[in-house]
Amino acid sequence: MVHDVAQKEQALAIAQHPIQPVTTVLICQNILLRTGLSQVLSGTRFVVSRDVCATSSDPYALTDQDPVLFLIAEACPSDEYRRMIERLKAQCPKAQVVIVADSLESKAVIDLFQAGLHGLCSTAMGANTLVKALDLVMLGETFIPAAVSLALLNQTASRPQFRSGVSIAPMPANDFAPASRLSTREAQILHHLTQGASNKLIARDLGVAEATVKVHIKAILRKVKAANRTQAAMWAQQHLNSAANNAIIAAE
Repeated sequence: MVHDVAQKEQALAIAQHPIQPVTTVLICQNILLRTGLSQVLSGTRFVVSRDVCATSSDPYALTDQDPVLFLIAEACPSDEYRRMIERLKAQCPKAQVVIVADSLESKAVIDLFQAGLHGLCSTAMGANTLVKALDLVMLGETFIPAAVSLALLNQTASRPQFRSGVSIAPMPANDFAPASRLSTREAQILHHLTQGASNKLIARDLGVAEATVKVHIKAILRKVKAANRTQAAMWAQQHLNSAANNAIIAAE
């Protein structure tokens, strides 16, 4: 009954907002978690398949003609996650694969992205943040929480190359800019970067043009002496205290 209501809400939302829907297959044996995720995605572009499955070995009647998202919400060893990803990608090569998990070891995270994973989300993420992360993945980006990125940097001296071709390089500890040099708008955008938001999503949330967001991000990278968005997000994690973050959220 709950699933039927969710399907109707999703259909209504899609009719009102003509964004291409994404067939979403939940891989989750936990009924409560599966129901919760279905409700979170209700009313979004992520249309949960009626054939909600318990394991990744179940057959799917899916093609690569329409966007497909596999959302894995199982608590598994890393080698089992890898086997799941390989099976899913073999069945539907153009599908996006995202894992929702409590925690993963740094080595396992690198291994899974090399196997074809597109996004890693935390079970502690808010509903809106999760949906934005999935939107980012469907735009062709790779989503990794800033905290995980920071852990990866702390545990490896090399520059890991993920499937998306994005390299993450550590920033010199003595090469940081003071947070006070950031404008209020730049601080707001930097806060969004820590959540993995794309330029398009940031522009939509702040009510500004995407080109304006790009200009601000260039200024942010220059001020915090970061080479890319990931480094800027990690800088924010280390230098913007909780009070500042609360002020940024309130300003939004």
